[in-house]
Formats: sequence, C-alpha cells, structure tokens
Amino acid sequence: MITTEQKEKLRGWFAGRLPDDLFEEPAEVTVDREEITVIGRIPAPRLAEDASAAEREAAVTARIQEFRERTRETRIDVAADAEHRFRRKVSWGVVCDGERALFTHVAAPVMTRLRQPERQVLDTLIAAGVARSRSDALAWCVRLVQRHTDDWLTELRDSLEHVQRVRAQGPDTNPHTTPDPGPGGEVDSPAPDAEEE
Repeated sequence: MITTEQKEKLRGWFAGRLPDDLFEEPAEVTVDREEITVIGRIPAPRLAEDASAAEREAAVTARIQEFRERTRETRIDVAADAEHRFRRKVSWGVVCDGERALFTHVAAPVMTRLRQPERQVLDTLIAAGVARSRSDALAWCVRLVQRHTDDWLTELRDSLEHVQRVRAQGPDTNPHTTPDPGPGGEVDSPAPDAEEE
C-alpha cells in the first residue's frame, strides 16, 4: 500500500524534475505497484470560432501527436531517472482541449489485462486483508455493488494509512535498520515493459 506521504514525495519529485514549460499546469501523477502515470495539460490549438467539430478533432489529434514527437527525448530522460529511482515503469499522457490521450501504459496480467485504476482497487483489498491475491480481489469486486466502491475504498485507504502511522510509532520500529522501501512500500521484481498504444 502506498501512503499519502509517499505519493506526495513522488509528485514532488516529478514537479521538480519535469521542465516548467512541458505542461500548462502541474502534471497529474498516479502510482501503483507497477506503474507511474504522468498526464499533463497541453495548449489547445487555435481555431476559427466557426470551426467544425471535424476540424477541431483533427487539430487536437495533430497537436497531441506533435507534442508526443517533440517531447519524446525529454520524456524518455525523465522516465529513465524515475524508473531507476522508483522501480516502476513510467507512462505518459496528455489532456488537450478536453480530450485525454494516453501514449503508453503497462498492461499487468491479472486474469485479464487491467489498467492502473483497476489494479489500485485490487491492491487496496489485498493490503487490507480482504483478499489474498489479485485474482481473489477481482472476484470479490465483481460481487461488490459498484455504487459503494469509491466511498468504501477511500475510507479503507484512510484506515490503512492510520494503521501504518500507528505501526511506525510502535516499540519494535528501528528506523536505523529498516531499509527505505520507496514510494511503493516494497521493491518488487522489475515491472513489465510499457506497451506503446
């Protein structure tokens, strides 16, 4: 389970490492055991007020492609640093004029290929002891009424963070002998390669 403090440190690292002119505003950074996803807002193309929907769609698609090609080397350098530091693959995406595009992603096998938001649900259930494995967690999720998921998982994550803070203050805690686990809590085996979309 990744704590709020670890997520904040990771977001801070990206805020400091990304060039200031890469995105229009601070990037959205999401993390789980395998992947860090960085999504930033880029400027919308300038169009005539009477531009058609087809013209707008083509302009946004071209702007996203131009950004992807122009920033490839910069993004590769940042990803290499992050992957070495955090032991996770880095995926990139952008938001342009309301359109969201993901360039790469890690497809981790868990009975089926799941994207990061779905894997985070499974990992929370495992960390809480609700399920023994991702497969077990996925079966549990299918039985769960979907409308309760978001509120319940938020409450569960808050409770887990409280438990971790209390454990850290316990008498058996020795900060001088415990290695720093990094933002994910533990160093896993190397993550699968990111797949180009």
